[in-house]
Amino acid sequence: MLMLSCMPTSRTRRWRSPKAAVIPTIHLPMRSLEVKNRTSVDDIKCLRLITAIKTPYLPDGRFDLEAYDSLMHMQIVNGAEGVIVGGTTGEGHLMSWDEHIMLIGHTVNCFGSSVKVIGNTGSNSTREAIHATEQGFAVGMHAALHINPYYGKTSMQGMVSHFETVLSMGPTIIYNVPSRTGQDIPPAVIQTVSLNPNMAGVKECMGNDRIKDYVNKGITIWSGNDDECHDARWASGATGVISVASNLIPGLMHEIMFRGRNPSLKAKVMPLIKWLFREPNPIGLNTALAQLGVIRPVFRLPYVPLPRERRLEFLGIVAALGRENFVGEKDVQVLDDDDFVLLGRY
Repeated sequence: MLMLSCMPTSRTRRWRSPKAAVIPTIHLPMRSLEVKNRTSVDDIKCLRLITAIKTPYLPDGRFDLEAYDSLMHMQIVNGAEGVIVGGTTGEGHLMSWDEHIMLIGHTVNCFGSSVKVIGNTGSNSTREAIHATEQGFAVGMHAALHINPYYGKTSMQGMVSHFETVLSMGPTIIYNVPSRTGQDIPPAVIQTVSLNPNMAGVKECMGNDRIKDYVNKGITIWSGNDDECHDARWASGATGVISVASNLIPGLMHEIMFRGRNPSLKAKVMPLIKWLFREPNPIGLNTALAQLGVIRPVFRLPYVPLPRERRLEFLGIVAALGRENFVGEKDVQVLDDDDFVLLGRY
């Protein structure tokens, strides 16, 4: 007589995941050795001059790592304590994630013992921000920079959830720049996420009154505006600045951040800062560094150089501040329009 088996066939059997493969949380916990070697949040909170470092290019659009290393060296010898890699100034939004993480890893490997490396691993996609931040910490970055979700904006609770997700991975600076994101990070959100032990502080671009209010609540703040950073530091209590201008004049920006109130120096550098930001950053910075001969005049589109009349203005600004206060050793040049390389494919 034919006997029917009660065992399920391969067609009907339901596969179950082994218990050992089920991870109860999103992120694998770090081993004790990894935790011990990780940079502390307090190490990030004390940084006063952080440069949003420029990414230079070769004529074919690849990174010019020789020029990049030279820029990094000039930052370190002039007193910068940290760098933002792949931020807006470094054109992280024009990089693939492979390029982005490679540059973070390169910076850590070459300069991580001399300066804190803060990777811009933020995104308007929480999934992408998680993945990039995991990779950034895996290659050794000391902290992450995270922006609020832009373009596809979210609610206040959505911002809190986004930030809390990425804060779980390591020391983090939150970046508030409504002129770029289209949405302010309100104080209520910052106060909520500031309770997280990995919250290092905020790069704040909404003015010194807000900075002072945060400082009074015990939150570490860096000014995100070069034109306001002197007063942010010495009148509003900011820890320091995350600076674009320090790409060009790191020694003078160090003096502004470290040596007390100096209204005359503030006034002296203001024409350069106004010139830098007449067009959206990093257009002015890219043009200036090319004129100083420290990077090739290569632009990834959609960025294009400042027009010739602005380049002529820069010669006068350099003369007034003193060529010795700028990076590089070559004489400043005007450059012809034909000297610039504009890349749409790279």
